[in-house]
Amino acid sequence: MNTITRNRRPHDLAPHRIRGVGLIEVLVAVAILAFGLLGIAALQATALRNSQSSYERSQAVSLTYSILDRMRANRSAAIGPSYAYNLAKTCDVPAGGGQAANDLRDWITDIHKSMVDEKSCGTITCNQPGTTFQCTITVEWDDSRGTKGDSAQKLTTSTAI
Repeated sequence: MNTITRNRRPHDLAPHRIRGVGLIEVLVAVAILAFGLLGIAALQATALRNSQSSYERSQAVSLTYSILDRMRANRSAAIGPSYAYNLAKTCDVPAGGGQAANDLRDWITDIHKSMVDEKSCGTITCNQPGTTFQCTITVEWDDSRGTKGDSAQKLTTSTAI
């Protein structure tokens, strides 16, 4: 009888002791997978939020260069005594009229289209300190949805015309 016991394989000795272990292992694996997928979903949501914030910032840069190009194309109205492109901070679309007024109207309209926030604003300040003609363009928008975003995000570009 001892010889039979010695020749038996270990898994044949007590099959009733290992029942259910496969089910517990599967449940633990599913729980670990669920937590991992929740982490990936949270990471994806954060990435989308920050991607929108980055998009809005790049749009603000593009918009400042857009109005500067319009001002350079209509330089006689931008410089000189009229400063036709000077614009106090405004969130409302101004009325059109001449070339400069139409450019400002289109610029503010583009700001509203590019930014998700309808309260986005623009400011243009031009002056002539000395021999150069300086312009400062500011675009403001709400970036509070981004990670550590500011509700009064501001991008300012200064250049000589």
